[in-house]
Amino acid sequence: MQQRLNAPRQPAMDAAVLRDRIAQLQEEHHSLDTLIDKMSGTDDLELRRLKKRKLKVKDTILLLRLQLDSDAH
Repeated sequence: MQQRLNAPRQPAMDAAVLRDRIAQLQEEHHSLDTLIDKMSGTDDLELRRLKKRKLKVKDTILLLRLQLDSDAH
């Protein structure tokens, strides 16, 4: 446990890198949304998997935005 506390932190991502990654994830989120709409009523298991992935992408976008905002201050 002590080693973990003293471990060097990774440097924060550059703001431009964060914005690029957010844009990529937004594209993926939109693509998943479109795919989910097209799949309505078909394979329930695949639909659940896609919805779970979409939520994970959204959460990642929010985390990156928070990191970007905190780096700006």
